[in-house]
Amino acid sequence: MNTDLAIFDGYQIRRHYDEATETWWFSVVDIVRVLTQQPDFTTARKYWNKLKERLGKEGSQLVTDCHQLKMAAEDGKQRLTDVATAETLLRLVQSVPSPKAEPIKLWLAKVGYERMQEMADPARSLARARETWQKQGRSAKWIEQRMTGQETRNKLTDYWATHDIKKGDEYAILTNLIHQEWSGVSVTGHKQVKGLKTENLRDHMSEAELIFTALAELSTRQIAASVNATGLPANKVAAKTGGRIAKKARLELEAKTGQRVVTGENYLPPTKAAKQIK
Repeated sequence: MNTDLAIFDGYQIRRHYDEATETWWFSVVDIVRVLTQQPDFTTARKYWNKLKERLGKEGSQLVTDCHQLKMAAEDGKQRLTDVATAETLLRLVQSVPSPKAEPIKLWLAKVGYERMQEMADPARSLARARETWQKQGRSAKWIEQRMTGQETRNKLTDYWATHDIKKGDEYAILTNLIHQEWSGVSVTGHKQVKGLKTENLRDHMSEAELIFTALAELSTRQIAASVNATGLPANKVAAKTGGRIAKKARLELEAKTGQRVVTGENYLPPTKAAKQIK
C-alpha cells in the first residue's frame, strides 16, 4: 500500500506515498495537531487555517508548497486534505511555537534519514518489501517479478534524473504516458479498474501486468538511451515508443489466449475490497 498511518506520541499522522514521484506526503493538520497538542481535530484544523492565512499574507512559500490529496477523515470518508513533504513540514514547524517542535522535527528528519539509508543500501528496502509481501500471502514467483520490475523502474528513473527530467510532475507525466500506451488506460484508470483508492497499483498487479509494465519501462529506457533523449519532449517520444512495444506484445498475447492482461483482480483483503466497491 502507498497510504499509511504513522504514530507519533500517541497521535495518528496520515501519510501517502506517491509512487510516480517517489515522495511521502504527510497530513499538515495532523502535524499541527501534534504541535498544538490538541485532542480535538476540529480545533487543530481551525489553527492550521488561521496559520495558513497568516503565512499566505506574508507571502510564505510554505503555503504554495502544500498540496491537497484525498485522505480518510474521522468519519471514514475520503476528503481533500492539505499535505506537505517532510522537507516543507520541517520549515512549517518553525512557525508553530510548541514544546513538541523539536521532537517532531527529529521524527520528520528520521523519515528522510531512513529513505537515505535505503538509497545508500537498497537491500534494506528490498528485504522489508519482501517480508511484507510474504506476510500478505504473495507467491515467491510474484515477489520475484515485482522486485525485478522495481529494478527496471529504478534504472529508468536513474536515466531521467541525469537527462533533465524533473522529479515530481515530469516523472508522473512520463510514467502515465508509458502506462497509457502499453495498457490502454491511465494509471488512475487502471487503479479504478481494480477498485483501488490509495493503494500502490503495482502491489496489486498480476504477474502479466507486472511483466508488461517492466517491458514498457525497459524499452523506454533503452530507446531513450539510444538517442540520448534529454528533456521532457524527447523523453515523451521515447515513452510513447517504449509503451507501444509492450502494447504490441500485449495484443498478441491476448489474441492467442483470449484473455485480457489488464484485469480488475487485486490483492485487497476481502473486507476492504467489499467496502471500496460500495
